[in-house]
Amino acid sequence: MDIQQLIETDKSLLLALNDNDSLLWDGVMWIATDTKTWIPAVIVLLYVIFKNNKFTQGLTVLVMVALAITLADQIASGICKPYFARPRPTQDPEIMYLVNVVNGYRGGAYGFMSSHAANTFVVAMFVSLLIRSLPFAVMMFLWAAIPSFSRIYLGVHYPGDILFGAAEGCVVGVLVYLLYLFLQKKFFSRPQYVSTQYTCTGYVKSDVMILFSALFLTYFYALIAGMIVTRTLDL
Repeated sequence: MDIQQLIETDKSLLLALNDNDSLLWDGVMWIATDTKTWIPAVIVLLYVIFKNNKFTQGLTVLVMVALAITLADQIASGICKPYFARPRPTQDPEIMYLVNVVNGYRGGAYGFMSSHAANTFVVAMFVSLLIRSLPFAVMMFLWAAIPSFSRIYLGVHYPGDILFGAAEGCVVGVLVYLLYLFLQKKFFSRPQYVSTQYTCTGYVKSDVMILFSALFLTYFYALIAGMIVTRTLDL
C-alpha cells in the first residue's frame, strides 16, 4: 500500500467515524475536547504529586511535566503542522463539505500531527511511568484517548493525525521520564517501598485512587454536561 492509498484510507475512516446523527454525542465530544473540562483532575494530580514527594522533588516532577508537554506540543504544532501542511478535514477542499461539524468549529488550517493527542498522551505516559499502577495507567490512557477521539468525531483531525500525535507524545513521555530518573538518582534519595500501601515508585495507593476517582467523575461530568450543552450547540 503506497502513501496515496494510506491517505485515501485515512479519509474514508474519518468520514465513517465522523458520520453521526447523535445530538448526545455531539454534546459529549464538545465537552470532552475542551481543555477546561479536565482542570479538576489536573488539580488532583498536582495534589497527589506534591503529597507524595518532598517539595523540591514535586517541583521537579512539575517541571518535567511542563517540559514534556512543551516538547510534544512544539513538535506537533511548531514543526510537523507547518512542515507537512496537511489541511484538516474541515479545511480540505476535497471533503470539507462532507464533514459534519459541531457548533461551527473547524479548527486551524493544518492538522498533522494532532497536538491534542500529543499533549494528552505525553502526560499519560509520563505520569503512568511516574506512579506505576496498572489500573491508574489504564485510566490515564483512556483519559488521553477520549479527547483525542473527540477531534476525529468533531471532524478536525484525521485518524492518522491522532495516531502519529499519540505515538509522538508517548515517545516524548518516555524520554522525559528517563531524564527525570537521571535527575532523581543524582539529586534525590528515594527509599524502596515494600508495603502494599504504596506503588513500586512510592505513591500511596489511596492517593492514587483519589486521582483515579477524579478522572472517572470527569468522564461522568462530560456525559451529563454533554446532555445539557447539546441544546445550545449550533448543529
